Amino acid sequence: MTPLVDESCVLLDGPWRHRFVSANGTRFHIVEAGSGPLVLFLHGFPEFWWAWHNQLRLVAEAGFRAVAVDLRGYGASDKPPRGYDGYTMAGDVAGLIRALGERRATLVGSGYGGTIAWTTAAFHPSLVHRLVVMSAAHPLRLRAGIASDPRGQLTASLPMLRFQVPRFEHVLTRDNAALVGEYLRRWAGPAWRLSNDFDDYELRCRQAMRIPQAAFCAMETYRWALRSVLRPHGYRFVKLLQQPIVSPTLQLHGASDCAVLPRTAQGSGRYVLARYEWQLLPGLGHFPHLEAPEFVTGEILRWAKE
Repeated sequence: MTPLVDESCVLLDGPWRHRFVSANGTRFHIVEAGSGPLVLFLHGFPEFWWAWHNQLRLVAEAGFRAVAVDLRGYGASDKPPRGYDGYTMAGDVAGLIRALGERRATLVGSGYGGTIAWTTAAFHPSLVHRLVVMSAAHPLRLRAGIASDPRGQLTASLPMLRFQVPRFEHVLTRDNAALVGEYLRRWAGPAWRLSNDFDDYELRCRQAMRIPQAAFCAMETYRWALRSVLRPHGYRFVKLLQQPIVSPTLQLHGASDCAVLPRTAQGSGRYVLARYEWQLLPGLGHFPHLEAPEFVTGEILRWAKE
């Protein structure tokens, strides 16, 4: 049996502060640096707050309050048995902005964190000053892509469909979470995949996924997404998502992303009423914030400062 690890593995040192904040009935581990307007970072699967370690320092040095959070169920944040639906996780973000003493924030999300960012901007528009989304189609665009593109987005989404299998979390954490490393390697861009930086990141993510209950919680987000489709609360969720995004939105997407295909993500602009900008990033995969950290940070700062 693969041994579990302690939450202390995500309390990594750097030019930032670790603390815990209560929001939406849950205790969240946050990492913050700098002062000024709030920029809140949301990681994806199978990551944790460390996904944004490059951006935290650079954004703070540029005169912002940079905060990265371990999402519900990840890292050192609480891992309740439920609450992994889109409503609650968007409420987590809204509650965090208020708990941090702010009236609104620039929201930056990647992967599943990008999905939550889209949802928060639709459900809590007054709290989202500006929106930066990476590697994530608008949730309604993703649904349409899965349904209409069986050889493309549906095939790309097959790992997420495997997550529906009961107790799949035990498969995910087997052999020191080897499958986490396999997903990272499959979705990464070709240049980053061959770097020492990738090897270090893979090790950290595999450790974080072996924290007790973290893998189960990660699976639950995807299980709700599929199971809600035929349920009344899922229908209401879709209706609410049809509200146009009124926050200026920058969407960055790796041209080599094989988890969320560029052609799926590109149609997301139809849901944005405010200013919208799309950028396709040549040579990058599903993790632009790690594969090209200086460029991505520059784009985040450009968008936040406008």
